[in-house]
Amino acid sequence: MNPTHTIQDLSRPRFLADHARLPMMVCGIAGVSGYNAFHWFRDRYGDQVIGQRPRRNWNLTGDGIVGHDLSEVDQIREVLATNNVRTVINCGGSCALKACECDPEMAQQLNVTNVSHLLDVIEGTDIRLVHLSIDLVYSGAGQGGHIETDPTDPVTVYGRTMVEAEQLVMDRRPDSCILRISLPMGISFNGHAGAIDWIQNRFAKGRPATLYFDEVRTPTFVECLNEVVEEVAVSDMSGIFHCGGPRRLSLYEIAQIVNRVGGYDPELLIGCPRIEAGPMPPRAGDVTMDSSRLANALGRDPFAPWPHCDSMVPTDRNWHYERASGAEFLTDGSLEWIERVLYRRSFAHPRR
Repeated sequence: MNPTHTIQDLSRPRFLADHARLPMMVCGIAGVSGYNAFHWFRDRYGDQVIGQRPRRNWNLTGDGIVGHDLSEVDQIREVLATNNVRTVINCGGSCALKACECDPEMAQQLNVTNVSHLLDVIEGTDIRLVHLSIDLVYSGAGQGGHIETDPTDPVTVYGRTMVEAEQLVMDRRPDSCILRISLPMGISFNGHAGAIDWIQNRFAKGRPATLYFDEVRTPTFVECLNEVVEEVAVSDMSGIFHCGGPRRLSLYEIAQIVNRVGGYDPELLIGCPRIEAGPMPPRAGDVTMDSSRLANALGRDPFAPWPHCDSMVPTDRNWHYERASGAEFLTDGSLEWIERVLYRRSFAHPRR
């Protein structure tokens, strides 16, 4: 299943082409951000875009996709050289919180050591590197609204390894740009790994989903994120930039939206404070980010709020029980409709 995109705006600047930053390789296309970025850029630039996925994701295939682990330095170097790659977008790593807690060595390999291998491969080249990190480098113990100079204090192995990877990139490739993202709202290649996909998958099968009142994020449409990545790739921006949307939502509120838009049984959604989640994995609190530094650097507000209109934002913990007659909540029960509402900046565009 390929991501659903809006019709391309042909009047929009083609930054990578205009600035001779092609060909591009997107690393880590098994994850939501990488999967959607690869298809978005491939739609725009065709075979000048390559996607790297780990060997274990053998069922992720298609034109332009190579199946090498980043630890396979010689193979990755050959791919870059053969294709004359000028830009690398690194979306790789494991964001599976429980798996990382249970297997710190795996987390270290995928989230840190593989970044070191990638840096080895591009050392001595003029390849532009954009590296994606995460808001979970923070514990969320405070009031959120984090800025880039706030000290990191992750509560998970995943968060700690992402901090370590950031430091590697800054030390060894200081001209690179690190974007700390939140929840990228787009589909996953296997249909149940993304933030929306996992929740929707539970509800669609009549299974309950437990989400937290006090884990708060700043989600973004993947379309907006892809546009930011392209602009950053051709810029001279370096260092760390927060890359979260303007709307702050708890995981419970996100699940409320999915439940109501999809017309699912409201009894399937269970909410609780994160302290009741148990010790494994630890849960962060309010890790919302202030992305004004990014907006100032780009000269524009880069993110539309997710969801796209205020009427789709929960007003209380029972909001999802309501079934309004407004057009934004009418549903024919199809996954196509839910995709149109939840994955697009504007769901008025025709499906490709």
